[in-house]
Amino acid sequence: MIATLAASPWSVWAIAAVATAGVIFRPFFWPEFIWAVLGAALLIVLRLMTPADALAGVLKGTDVYLFLIGMMLLAELARQEGLFDWLAAEAAAMAKGSATRLFGLVFAVGTVVTIFLSNDATAVVLTPAVAAVVKAAKVKDPLPYLFICAFIANAASFVLPISNPANLVIYGSHMPPLLQWLPRFALPSLLAILSTFVVLRWTQRAALRERVSVDIEARALTVRGKLAALGIAVTAVALLTASALGLQLGLPTFVAGAATALLVLTRSERGPMAVLKSISWGVLPLVAGLFVLVEALQNTGVTEDLAVLLRDLTQWSAAGTTWIAGAVLAVACNLANNLPAGLVAGRVVQLAAVPDHVRAAVLIGVDLGPNLSVTGSLATILWLTALRRERLLVGAWQFLKLGALVMPPALVLAIAAVFAFG
Repeated sequence: MIATLAASPWSVWAIAAVATAGVIFRPFFWPEFIWAVLGAALLIVLRLMTPADALAGVLKGTDVYLFLIGMMLLAELARQEGLFDWLAAEAAAMAKGSATRLFGLVFAVGTVVTIFLSNDATAVVLTPAVAAVVKAAKVKDPLPYLFICAFIANAASFVLPISNPANLVIYGSHMPPLLQWLPRFALPSLLAILSTFVVLRWTQRAALRERVSVDIEARALTVRGKLAALGIAVTAVALLTASALGLQLGLPTFVAGAATALLVLTRSERGPMAVLKSISWGVLPLVAGLFVLVEALQNTGVTEDLAVLLRDLTQWSAAGTTWIAGAVLAVACNLANNLPAGLVAGRVVQLAAVPDHVRAAVLIGVDLGPNLSVTGSLATILWLTALRRERLLVGAWQFLKLGALVMPPALVLAIAAVFAFG
């Protein structure tokens, strides 16, 4: 097998590139997961990787699958039990007719959700809530508020280790303790969040001149809705605890989501199928397919080659490598999605044994770079899926034009702050 892969690395790269392009551009309007699965299957059919290696790649994503299932269960339960509608009415009332105040409120909530529940949770849990908010407030153009869910999901995703599963991939078993993490990433995160807010607020200023409705119907939160909210809060505590103990996040999230579902459904007339049928399960084969593609790429020896290159660059100039690594990863995530890019980058920095500030810049590139395009991160793909459920569409070009303004200044400020700390 090794000889076959060594003899045809370009075939593996070509298939991975085509599959990734399919995920990005969705030819024939096929769902993203179809292209990732087809690419993985083609590698096996052409004997560019063995079924055993493909299975190994799939199994490496187990923690991510469990995490996503738990979050999707929580989000669907919250939606069905009216938690989002209740939050929408409360938020719209707090805005007191000001679109600017509503924008700031949504941004603040998005920041908190991302920090304590992760960027994927912001996409899955917050997006439908914000859609309900703008509907209740009778906003003419909902996109400025929904854009927040996509951009803050990445901008605030390195405040804590749990804010983005990619953080755990980059550092692996060498995750810094929380008291080391916070000094290293507090200032970069703050600058990235503030920069993102300022640019988003400026670009959406025309839409925020309108008055939003203050005639909001008061909604009572049911017992089941309170239980769903409690489940989300318990999940946040579980994730913080797991992170502090150095444990993986998938199983605690899955257990919290399943337990919340069981508790809510025992008090509901709806059966479990009503919840399960409404979940976007296609994200799981999408992630599995991406893991298989990454496994095939790693078998070509690319990670070892990149590690040598990174080590040489660091010896040439650690400062220059900090900037180069962050910028390259930021762009790479938009070409290949930050999940496979992060998996490769995590292995490369481990092999290269780079200084802390170079590794930090790599992490920022993986976390923040995806704000450039709709396919930069799994969180943004989940956001697009949530928008489709609300019958809202955002084109790749529309997002790219905004992302080209939002992402670069945040990236530059964050890397500068990391370099100054290092």
